[in-house]
Amino acid sequence: MQIYVIKGPPVPIPNTEVKLSGAENSALATGCENREMPTHKSVHPVGWAFLFLVINMYNFFDGLTSVWGALKNSNKPVVLYGMGDGADKVLAAFEHFDIEASGVMASDAFVRGQSFHGFRVKKLSEIESELGDFVIALCFASQLPEVMQAIRAVSSRHKTLVPSVPVFGSKLFDDDFIAEYINDMRPARELLADEQSRRVYDNVLRFYYTGELGLLDDITTEKNEAFENILRLGGNELYVDLGAYNGDTIDEFLAHSGGSYRKIVALEPNGKNFEKLKLHCADMERVELWQLGAWSKNTILTFNNKAGRNSAISESGVKTQVAAVDTLLCGAAASYVKADVEGADLETILGMKNTLKSFKPKLNFSAYHRFEDIFRLPLLIKSINPEYKIYLRHHPYIPAWDTNLYCV
Repeated sequence: MQIYVIKGPPVPIPNTEVKLSGAENSALATGCENREMPTHKSVHPVGWAFLFLVINMYNFFDGLTSVWGALKNSNKPVVLYGMGDGADKVLAAFEHFDIEASGVMASDAFVRGQSFHGFRVKKLSEIESELGDFVIALCFASQLPEVMQAIRAVSSRHKTLVPSVPVFGSKLFDDDFIAEYINDMRPARELLADEQSRRVYDNVLRFYYTGELGLLDDITTEKNEAFENILRLGGNELYVDLGAYNGDTIDEFLAHSGGSYRKIVALEPNGKNFEKLKLHCADMERVELWQLGAWSKNTILTFNNKAGRNSAISESGVKTQVAAVDTLLCGAAASYVKADVEGADLETILGMKNTLKSFKPKLNFSAYHRFEDIFRLPLLIKSINPEYKIYLRHHPYIPAWDTNLYCV
């Protein structure tokens, strides 16, 4: 593990040795309390009122056709749009639901005669010549305006659906998923602080179920709206950046804090990203950088070691140290925490329970890495500190990525 503290007044530097013998939750920081992180149990209303909420939530999906049913029962050929991990997951789901794929297409610039799962990848014009009309299953994600515009241009010519495969995990958003989590969906909605949050919640869940792109149109807002109307950062924040990548979210923070801050603590697990982060922050003061992942306790996990923002916990890869935020802060009063921790969001919150209880920092957490995050994270945060007001926003992205919780 590397710790890199850049210019500034002395700060307490926790012991760099992680002790994993016996209790895996041993404290990372010398002098910090060894805090247990109990497993979260959702607390819900009981009795007839709760039964009404459950029935009402089932009605929430009434009249809608699942994306899997729509693709399976389509009287037109189904063509995958895109290659890579997303398309791998979609094809695996197709096999599960007995959906037949008739071809694979890509944007013209990416078609080079390659094959994907036995299909020759073709241009849209080639597919149109061969099949006439067809249904498109979108298999990739983008926030680039020109790419999103191209997706919408294609969807104006052919019915385009987005199969509900998760960013992390293996659960598909289908009828079985709804049956498993129905007891969490409505209570979480009731916790949201404004009408826009509830619209985002409703449309994102319906989008997961139906794959209909139009459901994202009415709920998409720019990030500035959340920073200006919800977070309202000041010039004396103790900012904790979990998943700091190359420093770009530190720049985002500075842009909204007027360039001033009390201190910055940033975690990044990937070695190459961490080197970029150190370089990016080399001339900054009162910055503490840790090559660590965020988790519910201090231990060692395996990360995939992928470049960019894709570094995440995996079955194979590089052994990487992770830590509970509470043990790093040692009781310091964090005032703003941003987390983009690639599927480890719930565990990260469990590892900062004392910080949430004691200081109620403003939170900016991704809510899309796993389908269940959109309801289980609000329930967990509210159970830890009932004083939080919880907001949900979706920012420009296809599919429903960059759907974030803002808590104040």
